[in-house]
Amino acid sequence: MVDETVIEDKAQASQPRTRAAKWIGIGLGVIAAVAGGIYYLNSRHYESTDDAFMAGDVIQVSPRVAGQVLQVCVQDNQHVNSGDLIAEIDARDYQARAAEARARLEDTIAKADGAQSNLQLTSTVTRAVLTQTGAAAGAAAEQVKILQARVAEDAAAIRAAEAAMGQAEAQQAAAQAEAIRAAEDGVRYRAMYAKDEVSKQQLDRTETLAKSTAAAQQAASQATVAARARLSQARAAEVSTQAGLRQAEEQVVQAQGRVSEAKSAPQQIDVRHADVSSLRAQVEQQRAAVAQAELALSYTRIYAPESGYITRKSVEPGDFVQTGQPLAALVSDRLWVVANFKETQLTRMRAGQPVTLKLDAFPQLRLRGHVQSFQSGTGAAFSLLPAENATGNYVKVVQRVPVKIVLDEAPPAAYRIGPGMSVEPEVKVQ
Repeated sequence: MVDETVIEDKAQASQPRTRAAKWIGIGLGVIAAVAGGIYYLNSRHYESTDDAFMAGDVIQVSPRVAGQVLQVCVQDNQHVNSGDLIAEIDARDYQARAAEARARLEDTIAKADGAQSNLQLTSTVTRAVLTQTGAAAGAAAEQVKILQARVAEDAAAIRAAEAAMGQAEAQQAAAQAEAIRAAEDGVRYRAMYAKDEVSKQQLDRTETLAKSTAAAQQAASQATVAARARLSQARAAEVSTQAGLRQAEEQVVQAQGRVSEAKSAPQQIDVRHADVSSLRAQVEQQRAAVAQAELALSYTRIYAPESGYITRKSVEPGDFVQTGQPLAALVSDRLWVVANFKETQLTRMRAGQPVTLKLDAFPQLRLRGHVQSFQSGTGAAFSLLPAENATGNYVKVVQRVPVKIVLDEAPPAAYRIGPGMSVEPEVKVQ
């Protein structure tokens, strides 16, 4: 009896607990159903994935010239702004090269200016020489024409003088014959007068005639001498004119030679033009060399290309660095998210849809962003060894497509967020 009583009491005591457990189970079922319904309704409007990571530009800071590092102005994990000085290379060699290039430029400019002045002088002198030699050649040719006409005149004068001399000699011979005859008549008449064979009047007339003929002979002789002198003078004038003509002809030849030389002066001008053009080209070449030297000099100071954090610094003062050698990595402040959604999640996803981002490192932080773009192809298509689905047995696997999500605003500075950190994005697709 005791045992039955005890069992009966225990059964009565367990009934309230059973009813409580039932109600608790019912309540939990209701809660689960409500939660499942909420989750279902919510999942219709959002797509999320845990296969997402922060991404950003990682810029390798490298020198563009070689040299010894004088100073390093940054430390690992230090934030820098765009344009901040990161490191400085010894610039003395590059300063010397720039100074040498500037000196060569100034020298070439001076040579070019001198060549330009020489060209202008040559052009001026050439024009003057052409004008002068042309005028001289024209004057010489005109002088030749004048002297040729004068030679003809002298020849005519000689012929006239020769004719006059012949006439004078003939007149002289006639006067001489007449004078001889008159003298003989005078002698004969004086003898006859002595014999009283002729009168005194006839004797006087005969002696007068003899004197007259003697005077005529003397005049004819003088005329002959004068004619001979004029002939000699004409011949001397002809010789002088011919000498002047030969000299003038030589002057014409010389003037024509100078004209020919002057006509070759444009070739000299062309040579001067070529010299000036060559030196001007050298000036431009030297300008380019100066710009290159100054550019290399500016490269001795290495600046941050944009704002971000310095990482993996591998340079110290005193190191000798080469062109392109990595000195540090700069992680840009511009960050975005690459979320690898399943292809089945992209049905209602569009560019511009808002995204809420939760970081594993900072669960309490929520970042806002939006979908910017979709990669044109799945991640497997761009892998090192893409799948060969046409070989062997095929098993369909849901693929993932990288989606780029950009932040609407920069993360708070208190949170050190960098590329590679895990993110859980939640895209509102409706």
